[in-house]
Amino acid sequence: MKVISIVFIVLLLSFPVAAEKPRARDLGIPFVGETGLYNAITDVQGVEVGYSTIISGSGENIVGTGPIRTGVTAIFPRGKKFSPVYANWHSLNGNGEMTGTTWVTESGFLETPIMITNTNSVGIVRDTILKWYVDTDWYKGEDWWYTYPVVGETYDGFLNDIYGFHVKEKHVLEAIANTQIGAIAEGNVGGGTGMMCLGFKCGTGTSSRVVTIKDKTYTIGVLVQANFGSKRNLTIAGVPVGRELKDTKSEIFNAPPNSRRQEGDGSIIVILATDAPLLPHQLKRIAQRIPLGIAITGGRGSNGSGDIFLAFSTANENAFNRDANTNVEIFPNDLITPLFEATVQAVEESIINAMVAAETMTGNNGNTSYAIPHDKLVDALKKYKVIH
Repeated sequence: MKVISIVFIVLLLSFPVAAEKPRARDLGIPFVGETGLYNAITDVQGVEVGYSTIISGSGENIVGTGPIRTGVTAIFPRGKKFSPVYANWHSLNGNGEMTGTTWVTESGFLETPIMITNTNSVGIVRDTILKWYVDTDWYKGEDWWYTYPVVGETYDGFLNDIYGFHVKEKHVLEAIANTQIGAIAEGNVGGGTGMMCLGFKCGTGTSSRVVTIKDKTYTIGVLVQANFGSKRNLTIAGVPVGRELKDTKSEIFNAPPNSRRQEGDGSIIVILATDAPLLPHQLKRIAQRIPLGIAITGGRGSNGSGDIFLAFSTANENAFNRDANTNVEIFPNDLITPLFEATVQAVEESIINAMVAAETMTGNNGNTSYAIPHDKLVDALKKYKVIH
Protein backbone atom coordinates (compact mmCIF):
# COMPACT_ATOMS: atom_id res chain seq x y z
CA MET A 1 0.00 0.00 0.00
CA LYS A 2 1.24 3.43 -0.84
CA VAL A 3 1.89 5.60 2.20
CA ILE A 4 0.50 9.07 1.73
CA SER A 5 2.48 11.71 3.56
CA ILE A 6 0.55 14.93 4.10
CA VAL A 7 3.40 16.80 5.69
CA PHE A 8 3.75 19.28 2.84
CA ILE A 9 0.08 20.18 2.92
CA VAL A 10 0.17 20.66 6.67
CA LEU A 11 3.31 22.71 6.70
CA LEU A 12 2.99 24.82 3.61
CA LEU A 13 -0.44 25.89 4.78
CA SER A 14 0.43 26.09 8.48
CA PHE A 15 -0.12 29.83 8.73
CA PRO A 16 -3.64 29.86 7.25
CA VAL A 17 -4.55 26.57 8.94
CA ALA A 18 -3.50 27.96 12.31
CA ALA A 19 -5.55 31.08 11.60
CA GLU A 20 -8.71 29.30 10.34
CA LYS A 21 -8.98 26.32 12.69
CA PRO A 22 -10.47 27.46 16.02
CA ARG A 23 -8.30 27.38 19.09
CA ALA A 24 -9.48 27.25 22.68
CA ARG A 25 -9.63 31.04 23.04
CA ASP A 26 -11.71 31.27 19.87
CA LEU A 27 -14.43 29.32 21.68
CA GLY A 28 -14.37 31.87 24.47
CA ILE A 29 -12.51 29.66 26.94
CA PRO A 30 -10.86 32.00 29.45
CA PHE A 31 -7.22 31.52 30.36
CA VAL A 32 -5.03 33.50 32.70
CA GLY A 33 -1.99 35.35 31.36
CA GLU A 34 -0.80 37.28 28.33
CA THR A 35 0.23 35.29 25.27
CA GLY A 36 2.86 36.03 22.66
CA LEU A 37 2.04 36.92 19.07
CA TYR A 38 1.37 33.35 17.92
CA ASN A 39 0.44 31.87 21.31
CA ALA A 40 2.96 29.16 20.53
CA ILE A 41 6.37 27.83 21.53
CA THR A 42 7.71 29.68 18.50
CA ASP A 43 7.06 32.97 20.31
CA VAL A 44 10.44 32.29 21.91
CA GLN A 45 12.77 33.81 19.35
CA GLY A 46 14.75 31.27 17.34
CA VAL A 47 12.61 28.23 18.14
CA GLU A 48 11.49 26.31 15.04
CA VAL A 49 8.94 23.50 14.81
CA GLY A 50 8.24 21.08 11.98
CA TYR A 51 6.00 18.08 11.35
CA SER A 52 5.78 14.95 9.28
CA THR A 53 2.25 13.53 9.33
CA ILE A 54 1.47 10.06 7.98
CA ILE A 55 -2.16 9.07 7.43
CA SER A 56 -2.99 6.08 5.23
CA GLY A 57 -5.39 3.18 4.98
CA SER A 58 -8.56 2.13 6.78
CA GLY A 59 -10.38 -0.92 8.05
CA GLU A 60 -8.82 -4.08 9.42
CA ASN A 61 -5.36 -3.67 10.87
CA ILE A 62 -2.73 -5.62 8.95
CA VAL A 63 0.66 -5.36 10.60
CA GLY A 64 3.07 -3.73 8.21
CA THR A 65 0.30 -2.32 6.02
CA GLY A 66 -1.89 -0.21 8.25
CA PRO A 67 -4.04 1.73 8.91
CA ILE A 68 -1.33 4.28 9.63
CA ARG A 69 -1.95 7.27 11.92
CA THR A 70 1.38 8.59 13.12
CA GLY A 71 4.21 11.06 12.49
CA VAL A 72 7.21 12.99 13.75
CA THR A 73 7.64 16.40 15.38
CA ALA A 74 10.94 18.31 15.30
CA ILE A 75 11.87 21.20 17.60
CA PHE A 76 15.04 23.23 17.12
CA PRO A 77 15.88 25.57 20.03
CA ARG A 78 17.96 28.05 17.99
CA GLY A 79 17.21 26.99 14.44
CA LYS A 80 19.28 24.55 12.43
CA LYS A 81 22.68 25.28 13.89
CA PHE A 82 24.87 23.72 16.54
CA SER A 83 24.26 26.06 19.43
CA PRO A 84 23.74 24.22 22.74
CA VAL A 85 21.25 25.67 25.21
CA TYR A 86 21.00 25.31 28.96
CA ALA A 87 18.39 22.62 29.71
CA ASN A 88 17.03 20.13 32.21
CA TRP A 89 14.21 17.62 32.45
CA HIS A 90 11.76 16.04 34.86
CA SER A 91 9.49 13.01 34.90
CA LEU A 92 6.22 12.84 36.82
CA ASN A 93 5.71 9.17 35.95
CA GLY A 94 8.31 7.28 33.99
CA ASN A 95 6.31 4.79 31.93
CA GLY A 96 7.76 6.29 28.77
CA GLU A 97 10.98 7.30 27.07
CA MET A 98 13.03 10.36 26.22
CA THR A 99 16.53 9.53 25.03
CA GLY A 100 19.55 11.67 25.77
CA THR A 101 18.27 13.10 29.04
CA THR A 102 21.00 11.61 31.23
CA TRP A 103 23.63 13.77 29.53
CA VAL A 104 21.36 16.80 29.57
CA THR A 105 21.25 16.58 33.36
CA GLU A 106 24.92 15.76 33.70
CA SER A 107 26.21 18.49 31.39
CA GLY A 108 23.46 21.07 31.82
CA PHE A 109 23.22 21.51 28.05
CA LEU A 110 20.90 20.37 25.28
CA GLU A 111 23.15 19.98 22.23
CA THR A 112 20.63 18.59 19.76
CA PRO A 113 17.15 19.21 18.38
CA ILE A 114 14.22 17.54 20.15
CA MET A 115 12.20 14.95 18.26
CA ILE A 116 8.85 13.43 19.28
CA THR A 117 7.18 10.40 17.70
CA ASN A 118 5.34 7.19 18.62
CA THR A 119 6.66 4.67 21.11
CA ASN A 120 7.98 2.14 18.60
CA SER A 121 9.69 4.69 16.36
CA VAL A 122 12.14 6.20 18.84
CA GLY A 123 14.98 4.09 17.43
CA ILE A 124 14.59 5.04 13.76
CA VAL A 125 14.17 8.71 14.67
CA ARG A 126 17.30 8.68 16.83
CA ASP A 127 19.36 6.87 14.20
CA THR A 128 18.19 9.20 11.44
CA ILE A 129 19.14 12.25 13.48
CA LEU A 130 22.63 10.85 13.95
CA LYS A 131 22.97 10.33 10.20
CA TRP A 132 21.63 13.83 9.60
CA TYR A 133 24.36 15.24 11.87
CA VAL A 134 26.97 13.58 9.70
CA ASP A 135 25.38 14.60 6.40
CA THR A 136 24.96 18.25 7.45
CA ASP A 137 28.22 18.59 9.42
CA TRP A 138 26.21 19.53 12.54
CA TYR A 139 29.42 20.19 14.49
CA LYS A 140 30.85 22.39 11.74
CA GLY A 141 34.08 20.52 11.16
CA GLU A 142 34.68 19.57 14.77
CA ASP A 143 35.57 15.89 15.05
CA TRP A 144 33.33 15.18 18.04
CA TRP A 145 33.05 11.51 18.82
CA TYR A 146 29.71 11.24 20.61
CA THR A 147 26.28 12.82 20.65
CA TYR A 148 23.01 11.88 22.27
CA PRO A 149 19.87 12.81 20.33
CA VAL A 150 16.82 13.70 22.41
CA VAL A 151 13.77 11.73 21.24
CA GLY A 152 10.50 11.47 23.19
CA GLU A 153 7.44 9.34 22.53
CA THR A 154 3.81 8.59 23.31
CA TYR A 155 1.79 5.53 22.30
CA ASP A 156 -0.60 5.69 19.33
CA GLY A 157 -1.26 1.97 18.89
CA PHE A 158 -5.02 2.18 19.32
CA LEU A 159 -5.37 4.11 16.08
CA ASN A 160 -2.05 3.36 14.38
CA ASP A 161 -0.43 0.15 13.16
CA ILE A 162 2.38 0.82 15.61
CA TYR A 163 4.04 -2.57 15.08
CA GLY A 164 4.18 -1.89 11.35
CA PHE A 165 7.04 0.57 12.00
CA HIS A 166 5.83 3.06 9.41
CA VAL A 167 7.99 6.01 10.46
CA LYS A 168 10.97 5.94 8.08
CA GLU A 169 14.06 8.05 7.60
CA LYS A 170 12.27 10.18 5.01
CA HIS A 171 9.63 11.21 7.54
CA VAL A 172 12.22 12.29 10.08
CA LEU A 173 13.97 14.31 7.40
CA GLU A 174 10.64 15.85 6.33
CA ALA A 175 9.96 17.05 9.84
CA ILE A 176 13.44 18.55 10.04
CA ALA A 177 13.27 20.15 6.60
CA ASN A 178 9.91 21.72 7.33
CA THR A 179 10.71 23.37 10.64
CA GLN A 180 9.69 27.00 10.74
CA ILE A 181 9.07 29.95 13.02
CA GLY A 182 5.68 31.61 13.46
CA ALA A 183 2.26 29.98 13.65
CA ILE A 184 2.24 26.19 13.81
CA ALA A 185 -0.50 23.61 13.29
CA GLU A 186 -2.13 21.73 16.17
CA GLY A 187 -4.20 18.62 16.72
CA ASN A 188 -3.73 15.60 14.44
CA VAL A 189 -0.27 16.54 13.21
CA GLY A 190 3.30 15.29 13.57
CA GLY A 191 4.01 12.94 16.44
CA GLY A 192 0.59 13.81 17.84
CA THR A 193 -1.33 12.46 14.84
CA GLY A 194 -2.76 9.34 16.50
CA MET A 195 -2.88 10.55 20.10
CA MET A 196 -5.85 10.83 22.48
CA CYS A 197 -6.23 12.51 25.85
CA LEU A 198 -8.78 12.92 28.63
CA GLY A 199 -11.36 10.90 26.73
CA PHE A 200 -11.24 12.75 23.41
CA LYS A 201 -9.03 13.03 20.33
CA CYS A 202 -5.98 15.07 21.14
CA GLY A 203 -2.41 15.33 19.81
CA THR A 204 -0.12 18.32 19.41
CA GLY A 205 -0.83 21.63 21.13
CA THR A 206 1.06 24.79 21.92
CA SER A 207 0.78 28.06 23.85
CA SER A 208 2.92 30.85 25.25
CA ARG A 209 3.04 33.44 28.01
CA VAL A 210 4.75 36.83 28.15
CA VAL A 211 5.86 37.99 31.59
CA THR A 212 7.36 41.32 32.65
CA ILE A 213 9.71 41.19 35.62
CA LYS A 214 11.45 44.38 36.73
CA ASP A 215 10.95 46.12 33.38
CA LYS A 216 12.25 43.13 31.40
CA THR A 217 9.94 40.98 29.31
CA TYR A 218 10.40 37.22 29.05
CA THR A 219 8.54 34.56 27.08
CA ILE A 220 7.59 31.03 28.07
CA GLY A 221 6.59 28.77 25.16
CA VAL A 222 5.20 25.25 25.45
CA LEU A 223 4.53 22.40 23.03
CA VAL A 224 2.75 19.24 24.17
CA GLN A 225 2.16 15.83 22.66
CA ALA A 226 -0.90 14.90 24.72
CA ASN A 227 -2.02 11.28 25.04
CA PHE A 228 -3.04 10.91 28.69
CA GLY A 229 -5.81 10.94 31.25
CA SER A 230 -9.40 9.88 31.92
CA LYS A 231 -12.49 11.55 30.53
CA ARG A 232 -14.06 11.69 33.99
CA ASN A 233 -11.25 14.00 35.14
CA LEU A 234 -11.32 16.40 32.17
CA THR A 235 -11.50 19.93 33.53
CA ILE A 236 -11.54 23.12 31.45
CA ALA A 237 -11.53 26.57 33.03
CA GLY A 238 -12.43 24.91 36.32
CA VAL A 239 -15.51 23.21 34.86
CA PRO A 240 -15.85 19.39 35.18
CA VAL A 241 -16.34 19.06 31.43
CA GLY A 242 -15.63 15.32 31.43
CA ARG A 243 -18.54 14.68 33.77
CA GLU A 244 -20.78 17.08 31.88
CA LEU A 245 -20.01 15.28 28.61
CA LYS A 246 -19.94 11.77 30.05
CA ASP A 247 -22.54 10.57 27.57
CA THR A 248 -20.82 12.17 24.57
CA LYS A 249 -19.00 9.85 22.18
CA SER A 250 -15.30 9.89 22.91
CA GLU A 251 -13.64 6.55 22.21
CA ILE A 252 -14.87 3.42 20.44
CA PHE A 253 -12.48 0.49 20.28
CA ASN A 254 -13.93 -2.15 17.97
CA ALA A 255 -10.87 -4.35 18.19
CA PRO A 256 -8.18 -2.90 20.42
CA PRO A 257 -4.78 -4.56 20.39
CA ASN A 258 -3.98 -6.93 23.23
CA SER A 259 -3.11 -4.63 26.08
CA ARG A 260 -3.21 -4.08 29.83
CA ARG A 261 -4.33 -0.50 29.19
CA GLN A 262 -6.45 0.90 32.00
CA GLU A 263 -8.51 4.07 32.11
CA GLY A 264 -6.18 7.04 32.48
CA ASP A 265 -3.17 5.30 30.98
CA GLY A 266 -1.27 7.16 28.28
CA SER A 267 1.50 9.70 28.18
CA ILE A 268 2.37 13.33 27.67
CA ILE A 269 5.58 14.89 26.43
CA VAL A 270 6.00 18.57 27.22
CA ILE A 271 8.75 20.75 25.76
CA LEU A 272 9.17 24.20 27.29
CA ALA A 273 11.28 27.02 25.85
CA THR A 274 12.10 30.36 27.42
CA ASP A 275 14.32 33.33 26.70
CA ALA A 276 14.77 34.03 30.42
CA PRO A 277 18.44 33.50 31.40
CA LEU A 278 17.87 30.43 33.54
CA LEU A 279 20.61 28.03 34.57
CA PRO A 280 20.13 24.25 34.42
CA HIS A 281 19.09 23.90 38.06
CA GLN A 282 16.49 26.64 37.54
CA LEU A 283 15.22 24.90 34.40
CA LYS A 284 14.78 21.77 36.52
CA ARG A 285 12.58 23.85 38.80
CA ILE A 286 10.58 25.06 35.78
CA ALA A 287 10.17 21.48 34.50
CA GLN A 288 8.92 20.40 37.91
CA ARG A 289 6.04 22.91 37.63
CA ILE A 290 4.81 21.44 34.33
CA PRO A 291 2.73 18.74 36.08
CA LEU A 292 0.72 21.46 37.82
CA GLY A 293 -0.59 22.60 34.44
CA ILE A 294 -1.38 19.01 33.48
CA ALA A 295 -3.23 18.44 36.75
CA ILE A 296 -5.48 21.46 36.11
CA THR A 297 -6.79 19.77 32.95
CA GLY A 298 -7.33 16.43 34.71
CA GLY A 299 -4.03 14.56 34.48
CA ARG A 300 -3.18 12.34 37.42
CA GLY A 301 0.12 10.74 36.44
CA SER A 302 -1.30 7.22 36.30
CA ASN A 303 0.82 4.09 36.57
CA GLY A 304 0.63 3.51 32.81
CA SER A 305 1.53 7.06 31.85
CA GLY A 306 4.86 8.40 30.63
CA ASP A 307 4.88 12.04 31.75
CA ILE A 308 8.23 13.45 30.67
CA PHE A 309 9.17 17.11 30.38
CA LEU A 310 12.15 19.07 29.11
CA ALA A 311 12.81 22.80 29.57
CA PHE A 312 15.50 24.86 27.85
CA SER A 313 16.61 28.49 27.71
CA THR A 314 17.72 30.28 24.55
CA ALA A 315 19.46 32.99 26.58
CA ASN A 316 23.22 32.94 27.27
CA GLU A 317 23.95 32.01 23.66
CA ASN A 318 27.72 31.93 24.19
CA ALA A 319 27.66 29.88 27.38
CA PHE A 320 28.74 26.64 25.72
CA ASN A 321 32.49 26.35 25.19
CA ARG A 322 34.62 23.21 25.35
CA ASP A 323 37.93 24.96 25.93
CA ALA A 324 37.50 28.22 27.81
CA ASN A 325 35.65 29.88 30.66
CA THR A 326 32.55 31.87 29.75
CA ASN A 327 30.49 34.55 31.41
CA VAL A 328 26.73 34.09 31.75
CA GLU A 329 23.76 36.11 32.93
CA ILE A 330 22.05 34.62 36.00
CA PHE A 331 18.37 35.05 36.81
CA PRO A 332 17.59 35.68 40.51
CA ASN A 333 15.72 32.87 42.23
CA ASP A 334 13.71 35.42 44.20
CA LEU A 335 12.16 36.67 40.93
CA ILE A 336 11.37 33.30 39.36
CA THR A 337 7.83 32.70 40.64
CA PRO A 338 6.10 34.56 37.76
CA LEU A 339 7.88 32.17 35.37
CA PHE A 340 6.52 29.24 37.37
CA GLU A 341 3.03 30.66 37.03
CA ALA A 342 3.49 31.26 33.30
CA THR A 343 4.62 27.65 32.92
CA VAL A 344 1.48 26.29 34.54
CA GLN A 345 -0.74 28.56 32.45
CA ALA A 346 0.92 27.73 29.13
CA VAL A 347 0.88 23.98 29.76
CA GLU A 348 -2.82 24.05 30.60
CA GLU A 349 -3.71 26.01 27.47
CA SER A 350 -1.47 23.89 25.22
CA ILE A 351 -3.36 20.73 26.22
CA ILE A 352 -6.77 22.31 25.64
CA ASN A 353 -5.55 23.76 22.32
CA ALA A 354 -4.53 20.25 21.25
CA MET A 355 -7.97 18.93 22.14
CA VAL A 356 -9.91 21.76 20.49
CA ALA A 357 -7.87 21.50 17.27
CA ALA A 358 -8.03 17.71 17.01
CA GLU A 359 -10.52 16.12 14.64
CA THR A 360 -12.30 12.78 14.95
CA MET A 361 -10.05 9.99 13.72
CA THR A 362 -10.77 6.37 12.83
CA GLY A 363 -7.88 3.93 12.60
CA ASN A 364 -7.12 0.30 13.48
CA ASN A 365 -10.06 -2.01 12.90
CA GLY A 366 -12.41 0.94 12.96
CA ASN A 367 -11.24 2.13 16.36
CA THR A 368 -12.38 5.73 16.64
CA SER A 369 -11.36 8.63 18.85
CA TYR A 370 -13.89 11.44 18.70
CA ALA A 371 -13.12 15.14 18.78
CA ILE A 372 -14.62 17.05 21.66
CA PRO A 373 -17.81 18.67 20.34
CA HIS A 374 -17.23 22.41 20.46
CA ASP A 375 -20.90 23.27 20.88
CA LYS A 376 -21.38 20.96 23.85
CA LEU A 377 -18.14 22.20 25.40
CA VAL A 378 -19.36 25.79 25.12
CA ASP A 379 -22.73 24.81 26.58
CA ALA A 380 -21.01 23.21 29.59
CA LEU A 381 -18.93 26.33 30.18
CA LYS A 382 -22.05 28.49 29.91
CA LYS A 383 -23.87 26.27 32.40
CA TYR A 384 -21.17 27.06 34.95
CA LYS A 385 -21.22 30.73 33.92
CA VAL A 386 -17.57 30.63 32.85
CA ILE A 387 -18.58 32.15 29.53
CA HIS A 388 -21.78 33.99 28.65
